[in-house]
Amino acid sequence: MQDKIKQKPYPTRVRFPSIFLHLCHNKNRSMAKILVTDDESSIRRTLKEILEYEKHEVDLATDGPSCLELARTQTYDVILLDVKMPEMDGLEVLERLMATVETPVIMISGHGTIQTAVEAIKKGAYDFIVKPPDLNRLLVSVRNACDKQALMQQTRKLKHEVEKKYEMVGESQAINAIHSMIAKVAPTSARILITGENGTGKELVARQIHQLSNRSFAPFIEVNCAAIPSELIESQLFGHEKGAFTSAVKQRKGDFELAHGGTLFLDEIGDMSQSAQAKVLRALQENKITRVGGEKDISVDVRIIAATNKNLKEEIAAGRFREDLYHRLSVIVIEVPPLRERRDDIARLTRRFIEETCRQQGRPVKEIDEEALEALRGFNWSGNVRELRNVVERLVILCDGRITRADIEKYVQPVML
Repeated sequence: MQDKIKQKPYPTRVRFPSIFLHLCHNKNRSMAKILVTDDESSIRRTLKEILEYEKHEVDLATDGPSCLELARTQTYDVILLDVKMPEMDGLEVLERLMATVETPVIMISGHGTIQTAVEAIKKGAYDFIVKPPDLNRLLVSVRNACDKQALMQQTRKLKHEVEKKYEMVGESQAINAIHSMIAKVAPTSARILITGENGTGKELVARQIHQLSNRSFAPFIEVNCAAIPSELIESQLFGHEKGAFTSAVKQRKGDFELAHGGTLFLDEIGDMSQSAQAKVLRALQENKITRVGGEKDISVDVRIIAATNKNLKEEIAAGRFREDLYHRLSVIVIEVPPLRERRDDIARLTRRFIEETCRQQGRPVKEIDEEALEALRGFNWSGNVRELRNVVERLVILCDGRITRADIEKYVQPVML
């Protein structure tokens, strides 16, 4: 730690190898906000000087209570926390921090033992460093903790964007009723059948149920039964063994296995072949599947959410859908209303689609007149929400400025008639 360097030394007579100094002075590295908690003033001062030399912003706390108060009122990228302190032990502070913030905590102790380190890591500490600290290791740990925090923030941002993408927009009575139903059934394990016309947002309902369920941490696998040829649907759902058919050059897991622990969304299940229906029924009854060309039973734990734009009772009467499968799937039935039955939501949906389209195309968000919104409310939306989204995208592209009723008459009305 006392190696001489050719470049400018750190304050407080601490010196580092030049290769490490080069890493620390990476111009692409962003400044972090760090909280240092230690009851020894010399340690606090030294760590503050070193971290500030690295262009970080540093706050100091002398004990556990002040650390908790600062962490509650400020946002930090990393917290350095001493283990042995008066009033409140560092491990107790760590436990409280883990319950209130998501900031990485690096423990520092002059009485470090393997047992203490293991206990700290079990309680959620990011790292454990023994006093006197090897400052090379300390700064690497701080940098890695900052990277972890940045990654967590990015993950939260992306998750929020995904959730917003699949958010059900609207405050009409029909949509509020669906929200209420979702809140009741999502925490359960009940199978759900979602019905409604094309373009009404059945997938959004399914994703909302998954996100609010106890399986939200696990996969959400979507299968469009109408888009997969009948001869391939069984392989898609249940997988296949190598050599099961001509193009089966290797073993493949099916969607039931991929969704294990999570949710399997069978979209347009009314178009599923009779043989696949029989195998799905067995999977629901026994929680087991068999790959195509295989003999071994494979246990699966999935929640099934199905959707269809068909009247399954009519399909049953016509002999195209199994009645026993219908009863297995329809423990809870949620009917998504067409857009013409929720016209009060058209203005809100239109503004959301304008915002999304402008953001995707890198344009300033456009305004829309109330008269234009009123004109949109008057159309018969046979394609439902999907059709409205397409119309809004057309308006954003073709209109030069504010969207007016004249624009509706020019770019929408001729197509809608």
